[in-house]
Amino acid sequence: MKTTAPIGYEMTQAAQAPIKVRYCLYARKSTESEERQVLSIDSQIKEMLQLAERENLEIVTMKRESHSAKETGQRPVFNEIIEEIRQKKYNGILTWAPDRISRNAGDLGKIVDLMDAGLLQEIRIYGQKFSNNPNEKFLLMILGSQAKLENDNRGVNVKRGLRTRVEMGLWPGVAPLGYLNQKHMDKKCQVIVDPQRAPVIKKIFEKVVYEHYSGRKLYNWLRHELNFYTRGNKPLTLSGIYRILENQFYHGVFEHPRGSGNWYQGKHEPLITQELFEKAQAQLKRDNIQRENKEFAFTKLFTCGYCGSGISAEEKWKQLKDGTHAKYIYYFCSRARDRNCKNMYIREEDLILELLKILDKVNINELGMRKKLEDEIARFNIFQRSVLGATDKIKNNKDTEIRNFAKYILKEGAVGEKRELLANLRSRIIYKDKQLILIAE
Repeated sequence: MKTTAPIGYEMTQAAQAPIKVRYCLYARKSTESEERQVLSIDSQIKEMLQLAERENLEIVTMKRESHSAKETGQRPVFNEIIEEIRQKKYNGILTWAPDRISRNAGDLGKIVDLMDAGLLQEIRIYGQKFSNNPNEKFLLMILGSQAKLENDNRGVNVKRGLRTRVEMGLWPGVAPLGYLNQKHMDKKCQVIVDPQRAPVIKKIFEKVVYEHYSGRKLYNWLRHELNFYTRGNKPLTLSGIYRILENQFYHGVFEHPRGSGNWYQGKHEPLITQELFEKAQAQLKRDNIQRENKEFAFTKLFTCGYCGSGISAEEKWKQLKDGTHAKYIYYFCSRARDRNCKNMYIREEDLILELLKILDKVNINELGMRKKLEDEIARFNIFQRSVLGATDKIKNNKDTEIRNFAKYILKEGAVGEKRELLANLRSRIIYKDKQLILIAE
């Protein structure tokens, strides 16, 4: 029966004809394993296109997305759809199920707001549709809330499953270097020893304990002598070496979650003993204390002539034939900018000889502390006359006296005096292949 307007009124165009719905086909990949087999993006699109053909639906555009719908506003394609609906490019969404659109209250609220504003006329899913009316919007919100409930419950179940596994001594994540994850589903969370890398991991601990290797020395040993690579076919970094040395998983126990204080006895085969692990920690602690307390005279004062890194130092002890030990200090490029820098090591005695040559060339006024050196020389002369009774004085000009006194500081002065002298030098010093080069600023 044809509808007519009451006497005195005219039918509006909107009342005369329903609003034409133009759809965006939206396919989102599921992250749930039980759906992944049958609800891939391609299969969703195939089903939706068949539905559109059967019911003569107009599809304006097609969009794919693989981002999770668990968190609000984290899907770029979905956000693009919301914006295009506001721009009135289309007013309908065709998708597989309500949980394709949202598994969180925020995104679901955006959809309902668009329907309330009359910008989104219809959401069509396989076997059902939701129009802009109270009952169907209410049902859409219930189904969306149900998807969120399922998602929240799934998170609770996963955490409960992880707790059960770790209480059984099973490792719940990617196996640490030196182990491999079991690929069989019936052995999930079980790890086995990596026959290729496990012996190297054990050797790392042994070299720290018995040969007193530092982290840097371990890095060079792994990189240049063993050509060692991780499972990802990358060299082991210096920070990665320290993480290995701090990981108690290798002697049979692990903490989960990390930082929680909850420790579990693992079912995996330990690579080292707890005694070896504790000795390695003690050695690392001693090394740290020595590095913190040891101050070298000439570090951070020069620049590498090859890569521009700073110059570091290391103390070495060598046992002599008579049973005593000799101490040597070596200076070298820190390799902060180039791990493969080829600059050579130099002993501190040889470095001082190079610095003495620098003092012979430099203008005394460049020392930057001439007045202080003059005062020290005057004080020393007074000491000679008043305490030692010296009356003869070597006739040198003032510049020569200052230069000789600076050389004395470099050879016999305290660490702080040496550092102060060079820090006040107005020119820059470059170290390259056992030689120092003075660069005017």
